[in-house]
Amino acid sequence: MKQVFDLTGKVAIVTGSTSGIGIGIARVLARQGAHVVVTGRRAERGEAVAQEIRDEGFSASYHKLDIMDERSAAALIEDTVQSHGKLDILVNNAASVNAQDGNVADLTAEAWDEMLQSDLRSVFLLSKYAIPHMKRNGGGSIINTGSTAGVNGNLGWSAYGPAKAGVANLTKNIAYQYGKDNIRCNCIHPGLIITPQNQSNVPQFFKDIYLEQIDVNRCGCPEDIGYMALFFASDEAAFVTGQEICVDGGMMSHAPIYSALRKLAEG
Repeated sequence: MKQVFDLTGKVAIVTGSTSGIGIGIARVLARQGAHVVVTGRRAERGEAVAQEIRDEGFSASYHKLDIMDERSAAALIEDTVQSHGKLDILVNNAASVNAQDGNVADLTAEAWDEMLQSDLRSVFLLSKYAIPHMKRNGGGSIINTGSTAGVNGNLGWSAYGPAKAGVANLTKNIAYQYGKDNIRCNCIHPGLIITPQNQSNVPQFFKDIYLEQIDVNRCGCPEDIGYMALFFASDEAAFVTGQEICVDGGMMSHAPIYSALRKLAEG
């Protein structure tokens, strides 16, 4: 019997994999046998991540990607197929959080446009260029990183949240339009994920509030998202498409009031 979630022989692109969640996804997919194309704007960092994966005994390469540039997105897909013969898995993970994001009345049109371009338009473009190759290859899996911010309202994320909500809806459109071509598309909504890059910027009081709201006893790590992506990428998920799943420690599993009631009961 073959290894469960075995990706041996598959080619995967993970966008935004020079830091944070993207590195976690890239490492998990590579450890299960995929050749992973690490992407990002910082060539030195991207090459280092790919080398770290190779040093573990797995397969990876780096390709520069600017998610704001359509030509860069198209080149990534074309170069990957030319170099490796096919594309089986596309993880649209790259995104940005604009410091100019804010409440609706305070948000500039420019900041709104920039967020939708980086976080939603980029997912559209990469999927657009990947789908024809996946069709010719007999199928594939597209995995989009959304956010719990795209599921509910937030303070100060009036552009980021709608962009991620758009990613979730785009996921369903791709799943419906290309399912008969054996192309699946699913969306992961991460909760609070502590990474080496953000850990110093997440204050303890915020972690404490988060831990009060969720169902488990720790914050998330990049590999938590990686393992969900691994399932969606695998042949074992062949009957799973058009789905959104929150990998958030159970934050979205209950109404906020219940966390306060639980605290009262424990007191």
